[in-house]
Amino acid sequence: MLHKIWLGFIFSAFIATSYSVFVQGDLGSYQQVMQAVTDMARTSVNIALGLIGLLAFWLGVFKVAENAGLIDKFSRVLAPFLCRIMPEIPKNHPAIGSITMNMSANLLGLDNAATPFGIKAMQDMQTLTSKKDTLTDAQILFLVLNTSSVTLFPIAVFLYRAEQGAAAPTDVFIPILLATSASTLAGLFVTCAVQKVNLFNRVIVAYLVVIFGVLAAVILYFSTLVAEQLAEQSSLIANFALFSFIVIVLLAGFLRKQNTYELFVEGAKQGFDVAVSIIPYLLAMLVAIAMLRASGVMDAVTDGVAYLVASVGMDTRFVDAIPNALMKPLSGSGARALMIETMQFHGADSFAGRLASVLQGSTETTFYVLAVYLGAVGVKHSRYAVGCCLAADLAGITAAIFVSYWFFG
Repeated sequence: MLHKIWLGFIFSAFIATSYSVFVQGDLGSYQQVMQAVTDMARTSVNIALGLIGLLAFWLGVFKVAENAGLIDKFSRVLAPFLCRIMPEIPKNHPAIGSITMNMSANLLGLDNAATPFGIKAMQDMQTLTSKKDTLTDAQILFLVLNTSSVTLFPIAVFLYRAEQGAAAPTDVFIPILLATSASTLAGLFVTCAVQKVNLFNRVIVAYLVVIFGVLAAVILYFSTLVAEQLAEQSSLIANFALFSFIVIVLLAGFLRKQNTYELFVEGAKQGFDVAVSIIPYLLAMLVAIAMLRASGVMDAVTDGVAYLVASVGMDTRFVDAIPNALMKPLSGSGARALMIETMQFHGADSFAGRLASVLQGSTETTFYVLAVYLGAVGVKHSRYAVGCCLAADLAGITAAIFVSYWFFG
């Protein structure tokens, strides 16, 4: 499935560029697309190289935590839930621990920590299958939960809004939480339906009630804070949790009389190998996306959506932020640039500017996540993973639009 989408991006870009040259007379179109390819090729390598240090550090910490027994203890909390929605994974398997850490890091908005944990989870789950080039059901559900994961602290969005002069940069906090929650629920339900997982199991229902009960409590608490307190406390809690985790892991290793330094170095060595291995996968996907954008296909899709919306008499204000919605699954940096561009053109506190901010925080960069995680384990056949991930993205985008009309319309 992924290779068909990849080819579709490139062929669509070629057709659009040829149309610009031979019909519209824009002789520089081919050069623009090829320049985008060159720029994105460099960017792809820089991204992978930039991950080396983060991967090495967090895989080193994870190695210490694993040997100190912390991962095993922490994973027991979520094991009953994960084992029921991912029945392929045996109880007490290392994958449960790495999945738990990845989900916790995503929840706190710690993207730098989530990626190494996610790669470790994919590698752990890979040991359970004989078809090393094909995603398992458990890996697919894990990817869907990653691309739609609930994030409690979207600090980056707040910072960009502040830079663009928003009166209350954090006024999109609650809308983002609602939109990303809808994305996660939709992704979970769709994937479990495809995999025939019974979500009405008492254990699953109990966990979901607790998880979203806690989420509701957090939303209620932060909704009582003023903008300055919200940004300050969100950042404080997230970074405190991260730093505390590092200290607790090292202390636990020391008390268990482990050689924490040697264990850290052993785990860190894996970061170099993993970062290099994902370069070809990252390069392939990001270059195709760059072609799509430079050829004008993205603009044509946006114009088409605006025409359809206007033809049925609907409010078209949300169309100004549609480029951000379309770009988010394809490129995180591209979506971020479009969000900033929307705020600059329409204003940070305009409906379009706020909606673009909510869209930015509602879902993950689907194809980037797929490229990194599939590349880390050498998987070629993604099966129905792309469809389920995009279903979650669609739910998040739709919820973001409705929630933004509710809060800012």
